[in-house]
Amino acid sequence: MKKDFITIADLNKKQINDILLLAADIKKRPEDFREVLKAKTLALIFEKPSNRTYVSFQVGMYQLGGNSIYLGPEHIKLGVRETIADVAKTLSRYVNAIVLRTFAHKNVVDMAQHAGVPVINGLSDLLHPCQGLTDIFTVKEKTGRYKNMTMAYIGDGNNVCHSLLHSCSKVGLNLHIATPFGYEPDPGIVKQSRIFAKDSGSIIELFTSPQKAVRGTDVIYTDVWASMGQEEEAAKRKKIFAEFQINQSLLKLAKKNVFIMHCLPAHRGDEITDGVINSKNSVVFDQAENRLHVQKAILIKLLT
Repeated sequence: MKKDFITIADLNKKQINDILLLAADIKKRPEDFREVLKAKTLALIFEKPSNRTYVSFQVGMYQLGGNSIYLGPEHIKLGVRETIADVAKTLSRYVNAIVLRTFAHKNVVDMAQHAGVPVINGLSDLLHPCQGLTDIFTVKEKTGRYKNMTMAYIGDGNNVCHSLLHSCSKVGLNLHIATPFGYEPDPGIVKQSRIFAKDSGSIIELFTSPQKAVRGTDVIYTDVWASMGQEEEAAKRKKIFAEFQINQSLLKLAKKNVFIMHCLPAHRGDEITDGVINSKNSVVFDQAENRLHVQKAILIKLLT
């Protein structure tokens, strides 16, 4: 049966651990994996701009001995020039896997339904699973554990927040989420994650106060206040989220050696200050690098 990577919710704890252990091995010994995907080709269908996702998948596929093809918005025009089903069926005759970075989450689901090769969710408006796995990989790399650890996510209840809910609740990492009223994460994903948390021992709490959310935490995480496709709301959101900035004042409420995370791109001076993102507590660029290793592990798991 064909395997896809659409959401972390589909993975059990062993599958997650296997991916993360493989990613750690790849990071330590990249030379041992140079021909694992020799002669395999990955299609990158991107309807949204990208830096980390595009580069890390393209470089990752090359480093594993394979090839990648970029198909931007001007190439395919999903659902306009051609149906998703037709694109999926056609590409499945040419390539070994597809990464889709899109707006509507249904596009990823439909692509996976009709493709004869594995489909990877490179980001949708609902989820960002490659980021979510990378985030818990980075936490484990820096701290060595998940148990008795708490991450505070401060900002918008967006796709990154949703995948953090899935990843943290699966491995037993406590998660505090602070959002302004009306910008909470999807209730269905919160409910689903709390079910996962019962099995892992994770504690998930929602706040409207960033100060309460970060108190005594081990990791503080943030993301942009207005995601791609929400540019018209940027000015309005800037006012609403003003009290949710990650700054030195907020850091004082967390543990002394708290780690700072951000999935990037960062709007410095909005959701996070220069002083914080450039501080010794920041692991933001280690986190960015780890997208490469985790995604290489995902590709290997799907294609071998």
